[in-house]
Amino acid sequence: MEAEAKGGKYTNKGEIEKQSIKKGDTISLKDLLFTRNRDYLVKNNDEHDSTFRNHSLTWKPYIMFCNNISRPNINFLASAKSCRSNLNFCRLLSLGYSRLADSRIVGKDEQCEDECDVDIVIAKWFPITLLLSCFIDLKDDWKSALAVFRWVESNPEYKPLAQSYDMMVDILGKMKQMEKMKALVKEMCLSQMISLSTIAKVMRRFAGAGQWKEAVRTFDELESFGIQKDTESMNLLLDTLCKANKVEQAREVFLKFKLHILLNAHTFNIFIHGWCKVKRVDEAHWTVQEMRGHGCRPCAISYSTIIQSYCHQHIFYKVNEILDEMQAQGCAPNVVTYTTIMCSLANAEKFDEVLKIVDRMKSSGCKPDTLFYNAFIHTLGRVGRVREAIHIFRAEMPNNGVAPNTSTYNSVIAMLCHHAQEQDALNVLKDLETSVCTKPDVQTYYPLLKLCFKTGKTENLKKLLDDMINTHHLSLDLSTYTLLIHGLCRTNKCEWAYLPIKRW
Repeated sequence: MEAEAKGGKYTNKGEIEKQSIKKGDTISLKDLLFTRNRDYLVKNNDEHDSTFRNHSLTWKPYIMFCNNISRPNINFLASAKSCRSNLNFCRLLSLGYSRLADSRIVGKDEQCEDECDVDIVIAKWFPITLLLSCFIDLKDDWKSALAVFRWVESNPEYKPLAQSYDMMVDILGKMKQMEKMKALVKEMCLSQMISLSTIAKVMRRFAGAGQWKEAVRTFDELESFGIQKDTESMNLLLDTLCKANKVEQAREVFLKFKLHILLNAHTFNIFIHGWCKVKRVDEAHWTVQEMRGHGCRPCAISYSTIIQSYCHQHIFYKVNEILDEMQAQGCAPNVVTYTTIMCSLANAEKFDEVLKIVDRMKSSGCKPDTLFYNAFIHTLGRVGRVREAIHIFRAEMPNNGVAPNTSTYNSVIAMLCHHAQEQDALNVLKDLETSVCTKPDVQTYYPLLKLCFKTGKTENLKKLLDDMINTHHLSLDLSTYTLLIHGLCRTNKCEWAYLPIKRW
């Protein structure tokens, strides 16, 4: 089978006739996909798109994609998800479409050309996951995203999915292209593709742009989109307004519809979070009472939101009052509540109160989890109670059936390094390296490297770095590179300090 396309031919073997492309030529999508002169395009495409400059070494996956697109293979295209890591592939698609774009959509003078077999083949085998990946990469470049969207959509073999439309709506709204967003929503309405998820994105983007009245108007027009005004849709609007700090406007909507739409506990939790967000905690506490008046029972989330707000303001006597109220109402605080309180007390350096809240938690029967123990171990390390922290790590956590994670090990290692207990820290590191469930990360080694410079034992440095890079295949971050360079320079090993820079 042989089919012809503008600019070249392709056969069932995927052989492509060589094209002659000169610098300054207009390059269409078909040229980009079906030419053998790709190296020229990559290295000499400054006139077409600046994003192609100096990227010839990173184009191998895209060239492979282009070479294989003429003989579609689903397994190969599925592997094209690697393209998501680079914007160049997305811009390649958008550049090609922009040469053929409809002026009513993208603003170009040229009209779309007739569809050819090449476009049909590409559309037929173009994986939706790759399209969505393009949208993720182009979330801050609405023009390129819209170009890719229109190019794929223009092929008759392609069936648009609601998910791709929703992502395009979200991108346009994020970039404040409200008129284009509304036009796309109208298209979706004609195709009966609008869902509550679409409406949620539209309302959130309007609210994020400061156009909260448009968000309310969108809710008022729900029925014209074929969506009912119910508890779920109203909660979406209320949540959108509250997160945009428009709690009073959300209250107006609530008062308008509360007699017509059934309320639930989530409705009131939205207001509790909203009032706390604008630091009007008294109104949030009053909402809990209103919640009971409507037959909804406050839960641990309702109270925990208020507790978190008081903790941020360091009003800890109010926190204790809320805990007493929860106990009186038969609503037991959960481990998240206690962890929040403990971390806030530790940040305020009220370490005696930390121990009291831990005792209160244990006496209430609430079981601690890994995150709670991580925070508790870190707090004990800050006040120098290393032995108690090690007891919790070695004995209490296993006895309670709580498995440590990498952060747990990191906290213990950092604590031991801070108190110059190098051998104990290395023993914990050995336990972590032999663990089946957890593995070290860069933060695991940072305090150990720092301790090597502090104690002058730079001979351990090579082994630690070898374990990081060759054994665990970890990539050093900026802070680790900075630590190494500064530490080596201070120990008069400037030549060695240059190696990380050269390797970097």
